Amino acid sequence: MNGNPRASSSFFVVFLPISLLYLRSIIYRPWDQTLNLANVTRPETEIAPRNNYIVRFKEYKSTENHRLYLESEVRSGGWGWIERRNPAAKFPTDFGVIWIEEREKDSVIREIEELVIVKDVNVEFMYQRSLLAGSFVDGNKRPGKIFTSMSFNEGEYAVASTSNSTINWGRHLLGQKTQVTSMFGADALWEKGCTGGKVKMAIFDTGIRADHPHFRNIKERTNWTNEDTLNDNLGHGTFVAGVIAGQNTECLGFASDTEIYAFRVFTDAQVSYTSWFLDAFNYAIATNMDVLNLSIGGPDYLDLPFVEKVWEITASNIIMVSAIGNDGPLYGTLNNPADQSDVIGVGGIDYDDHIASFSSRGMSTWEIPHGYGRVKPDVVAYGREIMGSKISTGCKSLSGTSVASPVVAGIVCLLVSVIPEARRKELLNPASMKQALVEGAAKLSGPNMYEQGAGRVDLLESYEILKSYQPRASIFPSVLDYTDCPYSWPFCRQPLYAGAMPIIFNTTILNGMGVVGYVESPPTWHPANEEGNLLSIHFKYSDIIWPWTGYLALYMQIKEEGAQFSGEIEGNVTVKVYSPSAQGENQLRRSTCTLQLKLRVVPTPSRAKRILWDQFHSIKYPPGYIPRDSLDVRNDILDWHGDHLHTNFHIMFNMLRDAGYYVETLGSPLTCFDARQYGTLLMVDLEDEYFPEEIEKLRDDVINTGLGLAVFAEWYNVETMVKMRFFDDNTRSWWTPVTGGANVPALNNLLAPFGIAFGDKILNGDFSIDGEQSRYASGTDIVRFPAGGYLHSFPLLDSSESGATQNVLLIGSSKADPSVLGLLEIGEGRVTVYGDSNCLDSSHMVTNCYWLLKKIIDFTSSNMRDSVLFSKSVKRKTALHTGDNQLPSRRTDVNFSLYSSVIGKDLICQSDSRFEVWGTKGYKLQVRGRNRRLPGYPVIDLGQGLNSTWENVRTKSWKPHREGVIGSSGNKYLGRLISRDEIDISMLVATRWIIPAGVAASGLLVLVSIWRIRQRRRRRRRGSGSGRLANI
Repeated sequence: MNGNPRASSSFFVVFLPISLLYLRSIIYRPWDQTLNLANVTRPETEIAPRNNYIVRFKEYKSTENHRLYLESEVRSGGWGWIERRNPAAKFPTDFGVIWIEEREKDSVIREIEELVIVKDVNVEFMYQRSLLAGSFVDGNKRPGKIFTSMSFNEGEYAVASTSNSTINWGRHLLGQKTQVTSMFGADALWEKGCTGGKVKMAIFDTGIRADHPHFRNIKERTNWTNEDTLNDNLGHGTFVAGVIAGQNTECLGFASDTEIYAFRVFTDAQVSYTSWFLDAFNYAIATNMDVLNLSIGGPDYLDLPFVEKVWEITASNIIMVSAIGNDGPLYGTLNNPADQSDVIGVGGIDYDDHIASFSSRGMSTWEIPHGYGRVKPDVVAYGREIMGSKISTGCKSLSGTSVASPVVAGIVCLLVSVIPEARRKELLNPASMKQALVEGAAKLSGPNMYEQGAGRVDLLESYEILKSYQPRASIFPSVLDYTDCPYSWPFCRQPLYAGAMPIIFNTTILNGMGVVGYVESPPTWHPANEEGNLLSIHFKYSDIIWPWTGYLALYMQIKEEGAQFSGEIEGNVTVKVYSPSAQGENQLRRSTCTLQLKLRVVPTPSRAKRILWDQFHSIKYPPGYIPRDSLDVRNDILDWHGDHLHTNFHIMFNMLRDAGYYVETLGSPLTCFDARQYGTLLMVDLEDEYFPEEIEKLRDDVINTGLGLAVFAEWYNVETMVKMRFFDDNTRSWWTPVTGGANVPALNNLLAPFGIAFGDKILNGDFSIDGEQSRYASGTDIVRFPAGGYLHSFPLLDSSESGATQNVLLIGSSKADPSVLGLLEIGEGRVTVYGDSNCLDSSHMVTNCYWLLKKIIDFTSSNMRDSVLFSKSVKRKTALHTGDNQLPSRRTDVNFSLYSSVIGKDLICQSDSRFEVWGTKGYKLQVRGRNRRLPGYPVIDLGQGLNSTWENVRTKSWKPHREGVIGSSGNKYLGRLISRDEIDISMLVATRWIIPAGVAASGLLVLVSIWRIRQRRRRRRRGSGSGRLANI
């Protein structure tokens, strides 16, 4: 380049901005124009000017010491210390309660959390102990935190909190069985002199009267509330104490000599605060309680000050027993703290050994959507028509898991007294007691593991275990047997096969050797025969087992060479655990845990029989306010049951299995599955956003790879969401729905390549298809759909804010019925959309639509067309179209990234996807780093996917073969992805880095060229200057 240097510089100046502009354009995200990530919910003028906060410190000191520290270090104003006058005041504490003016909140909290000895600052929760369904009245939340019920129902009838009907339990069994203590053989231990002596029992409840005639050993009563009384004016705390230690012959307790310490933590209005619980917990620790009963629970397992204090309670060697909840018969309704692994969670049964309808079911939902829950409850006990003490004298009967909990707490007190007092702290701890209970429990013949845990408590079997107990570690459950149905449901309902997503089995490690333990070496799979080598297991486990418990998760896959294998695989998994030596010992404590496996394996099913369930894009409460799907349900405003195949969609899962389908779960992005292996991707009631790569891959999977897509949406209406906001006195903040029943704007982005979009109507009503009656409950409408597809409309009522007005204005005039069901063949694949998911969700189902789901899957997977669904009368001759500006929009006043697994996150395949894509971006995409080779798997080309069970899918790029299939909508996705000849996804991905790399390289060459020209000219100037000097 020997031209003008100024021209070269000008070229560079022009070229660089163009390059940067191109780079900016190719990293476009579809939500950039609609989501303002810097926005959070706007402050409201109605918010109380002062709120209370809990400041947690990293060490225990006196209250005065903590107060002086904050007052000397915090320079901001607008805050003050709140004195707490209760029995714990004389002991060191690890927290303080302060008030902060709302306008100073951010600066004060920021300054306090920067202090060296401060752990964190949390808003103080208020607990109201009311029936979960009763926490919401006519759609409005009552004061207090959502908690399970105290059991106040007497008489013959009890009403399940989720049921619309009244059930007659009957009394005749009670008369036959007499005392609950005799049902467990407690008198056998009484005869041996074991009556709970020297056992300190903490009862966290509503208090007790000092002179109650049913108790011989009330050691201490403490009040932690703001009411000036120690007495029980409700009767619940007295009843619980009576079940544990009552001595009246009509309502005997299990351990009458137990020392009762009554902690009054609830007011007469059943209200409590986090700080009351924290002080009471600290006092229980300081006074060396042995057992603690907490007949309460709620769905919020993210109340960290409360949850972590429970960990500290058990770490202090206090055995905690808690009710699993009264939210049955629904699945995924476990209450905290009973769902914690270090707590003994108790469910309820009747005298016929049937699971009580009110008893909450597992699995735990902490791990969802990116993992799999643990088995809970731990055990079950009689919880129906149990006799206990009244407030002042006499007996009564109550039902509920808050009654079953003290049954187990009484048994625990009795078992503690079996061990000589001098050895109790050496042998007994939360883990060893749970080992004795679950290993001694009697497995019931009907219920599955998520209903009964280990089974019904067996006092005498647990007694035999403790008599000879030596500290050890174990795994719970200790057996996974696919031939043991229904106990091993859902595992026994679907065998393993090659090519499937990993089957996850999440177990609990119980470490009776010490409060802290470690896994000594990676767990090992020991097959019992040669066929066992076809099983590949990857493990995840706790780095530190604390307090007393940890987890061991198995990710199981059948290797590709087992694609045609049919039979059983047996063997066991072993894991070695060690703990520090106890006082007086000079060696580490070691133990080997064993988990027995007996698995059924079948040949890999055909593609048409395989369904993939999208779990990744589900968001539930907590941590965000995810509203209910059916707005007709006014007594439960939260979507908190997990939305998993094995929780509130478990009946649907069983139906699909009965129909011959195999259903797998995807807990990673849509890039992390090979579409050639599946007939249908099933997307139901999803709340999250989508990565652009997911949208592009799904378009290609359907159009070019022949994947079927079935989408069940939910309501989404911004006006309705705004109306659903409320001020929560638990957190002292405004709760605003994060999204609607489903995230319709995100679904519309996903469906845009197919010319489909949902609207913002909230539709309700009954309709019929081919004689099948269905209830449409708060579903949405379809407002875009291509010509050539089949679109069903019904006369449903729009109950949204704007829709209600329209209904009034259009009375007596004709209007088009809203469209709610669409079926479309597009390219090699098929797409079906339906605007409601309540008919699949057992949470608030009125009528099911499993018959419709079966017809939809038959179509999307096998192109089997029902004559009614594909009637010529519903075939679209022209496209249904709505402008972009009329589609539902995202809220800009909510920071969605706080709840999303997509916004602000990296796209990566997690451990719940196939082993070969762990840690990558998935199939047909550039991977991070090199493709990894895992044991037992060859190196694969992730750009091409796997070759197993490929079925006659043409790979040609799809082009619209007739006018009007998609329709002209002006949508950016249609214009970019469909209105031109398609290129392969791999090429699309390549352009994301090849073109920018080329632009960058060109810019670098320009810079180098300019530098070289200037260097030559400098040399010339120096050379000519030297010549002139030589001539002087």
